[in-house]
Amino acid sequence: MKEKTLKNHFMAEYLKSIIPVPFTLKTADGEMNIGDEAPKFTVTIHNMPDKNTLLTSTSLALGEAYMRGDLEVDRDLYEVLDLFMGQMGKFKTDKSALKKLILTSKDKKNQKHEVQSHYDIGNDFYKLWLDESMSYSCAYFKNETDTLYEAQLHKVEHILDKLQLEEGMTLLDIGCGWGFLLKHAAKKYGVKGTGITLSEEQYKQFSEDIKREGLSDKLQVKLMDYRDLEKSEMEFDRIVSVGMVEHVGRGNYGLFLKNAQKVLKPGGLFLLHYISAQKEHEGDPWIKKYIFPGGVVPSLREIIQLMPDYEFYTLDVESLRRHYNKTLLCWLQNFRSHREEILEEKGEEFTRMWELYLASCASTFHNGIIDLHQILMSKGVNNDLPMTRTV
Repeated sequence: MKEKTLKNHFMAEYLKSIIPVPFTLKTADGEMNIGDEAPKFTVTIHNMPDKNTLLTSTSLALGEAYMRGDLEVDRDLYEVLDLFMGQMGKFKTDKSALKKLILTSKDKKNQKHEVQSHYDIGNDFYKLWLDESMSYSCAYFKNETDTLYEAQLHKVEHILDKLQLEEGMTLLDIGCGWGFLLKHAAKKYGVKGTGITLSEEQYKQFSEDIKREGLSDKLQVKLMDYRDLEKSEMEFDRIVSVGMVEHVGRGNYGLFLKNAQKVLKPGGLFLLHYISAQKEHEGDPWIKKYIFPGGVVPSLREIIQLMPDYEFYTLDVESLRRHYNKTLLCWLQNFRSHREEILEEKGEEFTRMWELYLASCASTFHNGIIDLHQILMSKGVNNDLPMTRTV
């Protein structure tokens, strides 16, 4: 195809505006190299996305095209995405047209449905590509040679060390997942723990594990919304929440902190581990439609600025952004090693969708579009903690 045709080819100009490296585009109209240097990869479009769809949302249009197999690349998907996901600020997003998708209800019933739509896909599915701890959150690669399981264990120990646990303390895990953190805390530190979750699949598995591992005298798990904490009459020495506040929704962060504050003892510690953003954003349309309905990534500053309103003092803030990039790449590798099983069980479109999810998230962490922060805070002033950082 001649260069003059490129100027009139909408898709070529569209992709050129968001991809900062040279590449080749193949369509039914022909083939063209975009950029002056050797192409880094080739995009093949079998069925051209609708122009209006492309102008409404870049991520939805291209994401759905990839899911359907209408769009393919000739290089590792993560490597391709990593070349241009730093340009997400240039993606098209018609917020007016996408209002119902971007701004979902934050009431209890709707948020429970949203959480279950992701976490209740099936424990067997997650077991295929998570490690044996069933940890579905950022790991902590303390050593270059750490396996994924070792890194997840290091993450839990990193958190529990920050919480300065002592035998007999009570620990609440808000959004406890399959319970690995609480089980480790009970076994290693002798604490009594309570986990709350909205996922029925996680609740069932964790409940079974508590009985099987002989931890019924130390641990309990409840199907419970965080908003019910303040009226629960429970009280804890320590609270942890890992990868849960992303489901709370902008506008409810104060409510989340209020409920944590109500059940934390004076001087108690709360560690909040969550995906964060550099700036406030409604969220990516494709992720919200297909992966995390209603999910919103808070910025670091909007959480920290609310903390004083609920008696929380900031003790420590740490970024684990690159650790999450590596975690996701491990998950992606595991997912691909079981791709045929997933394909047979879930189908082509689902499999391509999840592969795109894992690869795109890994690239957004690598490009700094999103981050992972741990905030350690105390309820009121605590003068009994060590004066130097120990972890």
